Amino acid sequence: MKNLADHDSFVDGVPHETFAQMRADHPLHWTEAFGGQKGFWSLTRYSDIMAAQRDAMTFSSAQGIRIEDQSREEYLARRTFQETDPPEHTITRRAVNPAFAKPVVAQFEPLIRELACDIVAEALEHVEFDAVDLIAKRLPMLMLGRILGVPDADLDWLVERGDALIGNTDPDFTDTVIDKVDTDAYRMMPFRSPAGVELYDYAEDILNGARDVDDAGILSRVLRADDGAIRGQDFKNFFCLLVAAGNDTTRYSIAMALHLLTQQKGLLETLQAGQVWETCADEFIRLASPTLHFRRTATRDVDMHGRTIRAGDKVLMWFVSGSRDEAMFEAPHTARLDRSPNRHLAFGQGGPHVCLGMWLAKLELKCVLQELAGHINGLQALDAPTWTRSNFICGVKSLTVRPILK
Repeated sequence: MKNLADHDSFVDGVPHETFAQMRADHPLHWTEAFGGQKGFWSLTRYSDIMAAQRDAMTFSSAQGIRIEDQSREEYLARRTFQETDPPEHTITRRAVNPAFAKPVVAQFEPLIRELACDIVAEALEHVEFDAVDLIAKRLPMLMLGRILGVPDADLDWLVERGDALIGNTDPDFTDTVIDKVDTDAYRMMPFRSPAGVELYDYAEDILNGARDVDDAGILSRVLRADDGAIRGQDFKNFFCLLVAAGNDTTRYSIAMALHLLTQQKGLLETLQAGQVWETCADEFIRLASPTLHFRRTATRDVDMHGRTIRAGDKVLMWFVSGSRDEAMFEAPHTARLDRSPNRHLAFGQGGPHVCLGMWLAKLELKCVLQELAGHINGLQALDAPTWTRSNFICGVKSLTVRPILK
């Protein structure tokens, strides 16, 4: 089995064989201390992950959601509302949730379709191209600007900084690779990344009025909220969260869909038949599961599968494993675009931390695939994909393709 604490275990993609072995033989698995970090428990079965998600009092988010060990001082400096438990989490979520509600997101559909149409048309002008760079990356980036309310001119820079932040383990995204160099100087920054300094400065300019944002954007809305307004350091961390998570996870979901179109025979034809548009996005996102895990910390001793999780132990819920659990999903490694119901875990379903951007991610994926399917008869991969070096956010990083045009 591969060591799940080692980012190099993911450089060729998710080690699904390891997760399958853990689900079968070691459903509560202990990983020893590695790379200066304490050991942790892994939950890999769907039912166990769902139970932990629903029990926030026992499996707390309030000591961090990643493997990394943090001092109390570091945690308080860097936390977002993701890293809080109810009722504190509920108050903040109530302030931001309306901007991401399904009816509100649905109003963006004409804009998303227009952007997707332009993106696909520009990509298909090339005989061959990197589908991640020209398609998967562009739509989430442009929509990020609309959601935040920041100008398009800033988006390339913001996405680069977000990549460096959340991709802090990948040398293609940052020179300050967290497990390769000393990052102690940035221990108060999100992801211990120097990119956090620059993003904090950008957010500070918004706070003090030196940088304008659109009144309709989420940033302006949370600053104006009567109940649960986000201010000061909390606003800076919330801004970093939106820049990173609001772009990368949707990018990697779209990238996985494009990769699967080159690999699984008949998927494009199924899309073009037009009967699966209400279900296909969830299936592609299930298989992508770009956020591989969230960590929780046990608040009490818990007996599970003949072993004991002690109070204070780190517990990782591997969404990427639960969403391919054979006990829950028939043919779990195959894309069945009509799969319904599809109760995957990619959005952290089952507890108070379900992803705010789930409706936007599904709509973006659906629109870009509809535009692409309308213009091609095939998509050929010219090289094997490259994958992010990360055990936290993992996805197709580059994918060179040649489209077969209609």
